[in-house]
Amino acid sequence: MRIAVDVMGGDHGCGVVIAGVKRALEDNKNLSAIFLVGDKDKIHAALPPRGFRDHRVRVIHASEVIEMDDKPVVALRKKKDSSIGRAAELVSNGEADALISLGNTGGLFAAATFKIGRIPGVDRGCISAVIPRQGNEFVLLDAGANIECKPLHLAQFAVMGNVYSREILKRKSPRVGILSIGTEDSKGNDLTLETFKLCQKLNLNFIGNIEGHDLFKDHVDVVVCDGFVGNIVLKTSESLAVAMFSMLKRELTQNAKRQIGAFLAKEAFRAIRRRMDPEVYGGAPLLGFNSVVLKAHGSARERAVASAIRVTSETVKNHIHQMIANDIAAANKILDVADVPAPANS
Repeated sequence: MRIAVDVMGGDHGCGVVIAGVKRALEDNKNLSAIFLVGDKDKIHAALPPRGFRDHRVRVIHASEVIEMDDKPVVALRKKKDSSIGRAAELVSNGEADALISLGNTGGLFAAATFKIGRIPGVDRGCISAVIPRQGNEFVLLDAGANIECKPLHLAQFAVMGNVYSREILKRKSPRVGILSIGTEDSKGNDLTLETFKLCQKLNLNFIGNIEGHDLFKDHVDVVVCDGFVGNIVLKTSESLAVAMFSMLKRELTQNAKRQIGAFLAKEAFRAIRRRMDPEVYGGAPLLGFNSVVLKAHGSARERAVASAIRVTSETVKNHIHQMIANDIAAANKILDVADVPAPANS
């Protein structure tokens, strides 16, 4: 298994990414190659201090970086030697099986779309976010790639999320729901109402509309929405988790009695923190493309990078994009949708 890692887009420099790669290689002997894509001088300077000597590591030079404030498609076109672009080319050329980046989300999505290409029949790729809750996780998609969507796009998101939940999260029959303002069939806007009709026709365990308060109950496994709504849900959930832990810490240190109680309950708090730790999940998979693509968080540190590589290797091993291709073809046949040609590689 060969994975291309864009090492230049993280908040903490390429050294932290390289440390995570080292950790992943130590844990996974099935990785045959890791391509470190970025400024070769910075990469080579970061290797010796970490005692990094592994024959599976290969350095691919890229002189440019798509910055966070760049316009993704424009930057991908103008910065022809960008680290994201070069990493995507390794995948499109068949030299790597998957791509991981901590960098510009839009840039990664553009590289996946125009260099790796969408699965035939997929009208839009999407970002899927795995969000923890009590007992298990749910998949939210789209989490921010497509601000404006058509009903067909959301129906295809449902199919792709169903595959990911079934094969990676091991839900036998994932419950698929549309995020709306009420559970009744008649609630929602034109987009959700039309998507509801399409999803009813598909071979899914479709439970209909769900509301925001259903997300963190064991009620749904795949949550479908457009990228505008999905990104708000994702960012709100992340900030709420941080705020809750901050409030708990403040309240539990107010006096000696509370401090004693906190000490007695510390293992429970640690278990919850581990359950909510985003570093465990590695990042957000981009679904609907011809190879596995994963967006790791820009602030990811060593453990998160290692987790991203672990999740990516599991996704490659399970042949997710081939399964998505099969399920999308079957769904399009049911919906009487002509195959949508994938964009040509460039």
